[in-house]
Amino acid sequence: MSRILLFNKPYGVICQFSRDGMHPTLADYIAVPEVYPAGRLDTDSEGLLLLTDDGGLQHRITDPKHKLAKTYWVQVEGVPDEKALAQLCRGVQLKDGMTLPAEARLLEAPAGLWARNPPVRFRKEIPTSWLELTIREGRNRQVRRMTAAVGFPTLRLIRYRIGSWCLDGLAPEQWREEVV
Repeated sequence: MSRILLFNKPYGVICQFSRDGMHPTLADYIAVPEVYPAGRLDTDSEGLLLLTDDGGLQHRITDPKHKLAKTYWVQVEGVPDEKALAQLCRGVQLKDGMTLPAEARLLEAPAGLWARNPPVRFRKEIPTSWLELTIREGRNRQVRRMTAAVGFPTLRLIRYRIGSWCLDGLAPEQWREEVV
């Protein structure tokens, strides 16, 4: 039996247990021995991070050849039109090549969404909106680069789901264990 922890990583936390002297780490929230992150989530991103004690499971979660779906809630500057959504769905040309097709749709602000500390910048004259974006690869800062490429820079990024695991019922800084 493998252990898997689902952690709602807050903004500003780095995805490692060792301290860097500048940021909170996983060790500040999770005191479970012998579990390791299955993938990464940027320091300035929030949401679901999986940790496991099973190297094989860790590999299946992170290896791009498995194309495990990852769903993000993305607050962007502006309101994407159908053209921008269609571009995201077809795939976006980035400096490191074309992305795989994604699933993208406008989303109401997620229900029960927690406040971010620090808050997202506010501009009275520029509206913001939310997208739900599902990708099946994991390039460095991919979601941020994709939304910027279609003209709608990311302001806030929350990973909601990885495969069948999701954030439901987890407040920021909380985790729960599941047996796989």
